[in-house]
Amino acid sequence: MADCIGWDLGGAHLKAVRLDAAGRVQAAVQLQCPLWRGLPHLESAIDQALVSMGSSPVHAITMTGELADIFPDRRTGVARLVETIARKLPDVELRIFAGRDGFVAPGQAQAHADRIASANWLASAEFAARRCGQGVFVDMGTTTTDIVALRDGSAQPQGMSDAERLASEELVYTGVVRTPVMAVAQRVPFNGRMQRIAAEHFATMADVHRLTGRLEESCDLAETADGAGKSPADSARRLARMVGRDLQDAPMLAWNALAHFLANVQVQDVAAAFEQVSSGVPGPVVGAGAGRFAIRELARRSGREYIDFSELIEGDDREWAAVCAPAFAVAWLAGGAAA
Repeated sequence: MADCIGWDLGGAHLKAVRLDAAGRVQAAVQLQCPLWRGLPHLESAIDQALVSMGSSPVHAITMTGELADIFPDRRTGVARLVETIARKLPDVELRIFAGRDGFVAPGQAQAHADRIASANWLASAEFAARRCGQGVFVDMGTTTTDIVALRDGSAQPQGMSDAERLASEELVYTGVVRTPVMAVAQRVPFNGRMQRIAAEHFATMADVHRLTGRLEESCDLAETADGAGKSPADSARRLARMVGRDLQDAPMLAWNALAHFLANVQVQDVAAAFEQVSSGVPGPVVGAGAGRFAIRELARRSGREYIDFSELIEGDDREWAAVCAPAFAVAWLAGGAAA
C-alpha cells in the first residue's frame, strides 16, 4: 500500500484528501473553484491544494466538473479535466475512477468517459458499504444530494448515470449552499398567510441555513446571489426579496421563521426521495457532506440510526474528510487500504 491523494474535481469546489499507507487521513481541504468561468480556476485551486497536500506517488481522481457549461458535452469535459490534472501532476501515477470499471490510466479515460463522468458518489457509497454492510448512504453537499442503498457490503444503486439517478430519485438536485430558494418552494407562510415567492435568483439555501445557524462557515465558500456579504442581516435582506419585501419590513424573528420553514421543506423533499430509495433496505443512515446536519434530521424522522461518515474514518481532519467524502473514498480505494 502507498500514500495516496484523492481529488474530487467539482464544478464549484475542488476537494482533496491525503491518506497514509494505512488509510488514515493526514490532510483534507475544500476550495472554491468556479469551473464555469474557465479551466484556469481549476488550475489555481489545484496549486492551492497541493500546498496543503504535499507530494504523493499515487493520485486518485473523480469528478463532476465535466458538467460545467464551458464544455459542449460531458465526454469533452472528462477529457479536458483529465488533461488538466495530468498536466498539473506530472511524474506521478494517476488513477482515474471509472465507477464499476475500477481505476483507469489517463490514456484510457476517453474509452471509459461515460463511467468516469459524475461517478464520485459511487466511491463514497462503496466505502460506506464496506464499513457498514447495509443501510442507506446519503451525501448532501452544497449543490446536490446522493442517496444510495447499501446491501451485503456493496453499493446497490438502481441507476448509474445522472439521468438514471434523477429518474430513480437517487440524485436530488438540492444542496445546503448553492441551491436557489426558488427551487425549494413556490409558496411560503408569511405575515399570517401563504403566498407565492419570486421566481428570481435573489437568495440561496446558504442564506436559509445561515439564519438557522446550521451552516458551518468553513463550508460556506460560494458567492452570494447579489455578491454582498454573508452576515445574518445580509442573508435576511436577500430572503426578504423572495417575498417582495425589504429587510426593514419585518423583524429578524420573521426572517428566521421563514428560513426554518424553507429548511424544513428542503428536508421533506429529500425525505420523499429517501423513502423511495430506502424502501426494503434495513440499516442505518450514513451521512456525508456539508449538509450532514440535515441528514441527521432525515434519519431522526425515518426512525433510523444515524452514522456520521467521519465515524468510519481514522486519522486527522476526519470532519473535513466527511465533507470531502468522494475525495477520501477514491484515495482509500486507490491506495489499497480496502485490502
